[in-house]
Amino acid sequence: MASEPVGMIGLGIMGSAMSLNLIKAGFEVAGFDVLDHARGAHKKAGGSIGVSCAEVAAECPTVITSLPSADALLETARDLAHARGVLKVVVETSTLPISVKEEAREMLSKSGIRLLDCPLSGTGAQARKKDLIVYASGDKKACQSVASVFEGFSRAHYYVGEFGSGSKTKFVANLLVAIHNIAAAEAMVLAMKAGLDPATTLKVISDGAGTSRMLEVRGPMMVKNDYSEATMKVRTWQKDMSVIGDFARKMECPTPLFSASAPIYIAAMAQGFGDADTASVCAVLEEMAHHLRKPHA
Repeated sequence: MASEPVGMIGLGIMGSAMSLNLIKAGFEVAGFDVLDHARGAHKKAGGSIGVSCAEVAAECPTVITSLPSADALLETARDLAHARGVLKVVVETSTLPISVKEEAREMLSKSGIRLLDCPLSGTGAQARKKDLIVYASGDKKACQSVASVFEGFSRAHYYVGEFGSGSKTKFVANLLVAIHNIAAAEAMVLAMKAGLDPATTLKVISDGAGTSRMLEVRGPMMVKNDYSEATMKVRTWQKDMSVIGDFARKMECPTPLFSASAPIYIAAMAQGFGDADTASVCAVLEEMAHHLRKPHA
């Protein structure tokens, strides 16, 4: 068994998957989430539940945060900064503006707590399979001190530099995800409109030069025409798209393909796919192509 408990604040799609893998790796995981059902699922998986962020900080030297918004991070940082406990390091894994993470880091540093910027590469489905990559940034010694925690929930972890470098790396990775997901859907719709069997097409294309991780991960949903088991909700992805777009504009860097993908995700929201997986862009493109299948029963 791991010697020190780990805290997990935010038990959504990613946080719950990370917690489960940490538990399987032998860690005691104290979790907190504002939603009752998320706390209940964590307890059922073998974790313990804190009644607040402060209670988690009281017993865990390391806390991981997986949060949906800038406001959630700042509120959590405020609570952790004022908590009395053994907390030393906060591993922040959310996709948020760097300026927000810097504000949270400043809050925590006043209480002697180090915040690390450590976004993740991978979907919720990949997280459940422990197929995540950690882009760790910030104090290098602090990153090294939590390496065993990274190894408990990820396939690999990389130290990419000073604080904020993790987020910059994640923005680059997610730019590719946004484009590759649309490209996968576009290819599958063309195949179906041409009369090809989607399952066969996915199988043979995935084995050739045209494959991508997004085709392999989200292609099966496109084949089934079922996007209900979301590993990344379109609604949440819209937040990530906004963060990446703002960052690219700040860098004065053109991103024409990324920009071209944005309207398709917006259309998915308009068509009621907000809580569906981002693979649902396939349904959007099918409608544009006038090739409609019956929804999955």
